[in-house]
Amino acid sequence: MLVSSRLLASSLSSRWVGAVACGVENSVAAFLRQNDNVGTGPRFMNWFSTRPSEFSLHDRVPVKFLSLNNLHDNPGAIKKYRRVGRGIGSSKGKTSGRGHKGQKSRSGGKVHPLFEGGQTPLHKRLPKRGMGGRKKTLIPFNLGTLQDFIDMGRFPGVGDSLSNPINMRHMVESGALASNTTWKHGGAKLLADGKDRLKSTVHVVIGRASDEALAAVEALGGSVTCVHYNKKALRQILKPPERIKRFYRQARPPSKYQPFYTNWNNRGYLHPAIQMRNWFQGPGKDFEQNFEEIRTSQEQEKESSS
Repeated sequence: MLVSSRLLASSLSSRWVGAVACGVENSVAAFLRQNDNVGTGPRFMNWFSTRPSEFSLHDRVPVKFLSLNNLHDNPGAIKKYRRVGRGIGSSKGKTSGRGHKGQKSRSGGKVHPLFEGGQTPLHKRLPKRGMGGRKKTLIPFNLGTLQDFIDMGRFPGVGDSLSNPINMRHMVESGALASNTTWKHGGAKLLADGKDRLKSTVHVVIGRASDEALAAVEALGGSVTCVHYNKKALRQILKPPERIKRFYRQARPPSKYQPFYTNWNNRGYLHPAIQMRNWFQGPGKDFEQNFEEIRTSQEQEKESSS
């Protein structure tokens, strides 16, 4: 059987080319495996198979670099929402899935999460426990500031005796305290900041005072009286006397403030010793001497009655 020379040549040439291609593939794969470990890497990096039978053009995945033309989100990152009100064929047409009328069909018609259909909600059915009133936030007034205003002559003729003490109206008129903030916060509190600069003997009537401030003032022969002021009393004391049309009686402190203002350590104005001191201490009088006179007179009355 004769075979044409052209067919034989074509078959030999194709086999020779295939063998050469397989040899080149094996040599290139071995070279890359030795240098870059391509054979052990990911599949998209294995451009040449280790064996000729595994080699396929479909296994070649080119390396992609991030650029503006291939920048996109991950699959499933953006959810495609259904467009409502676009006809009955979209299954969300006409009322857009909200139904007919009612609160929930309106724009912005949401139900409060604590709403229970009209019945008394749970947070109103439960009793109140541990809820107190607002605490008094008094304005701080330091001893150093008091001495500075005394040196500037802002308290003329006041503070030198118990019968004419420095009160909060004098502090507001001198500019040491602001009238609106003093009225809103319920008074002021005397603190001991700058007690080293205090050198004057002063008598002060104020809402509250710290222990260090009391010790510093009394060490120089002064006195501090803590008085409770409600809003009406503060409004009355902060006004000038000529502008007051009606004088109100000073209110007693609430029950929660009674222990403070009846304690001698706090120099509360409801303590009997403080009341007697303020009543009998006047210009040119000594409180201790008056107190002794009252005590001896009471003892003499008891002896005479017995």
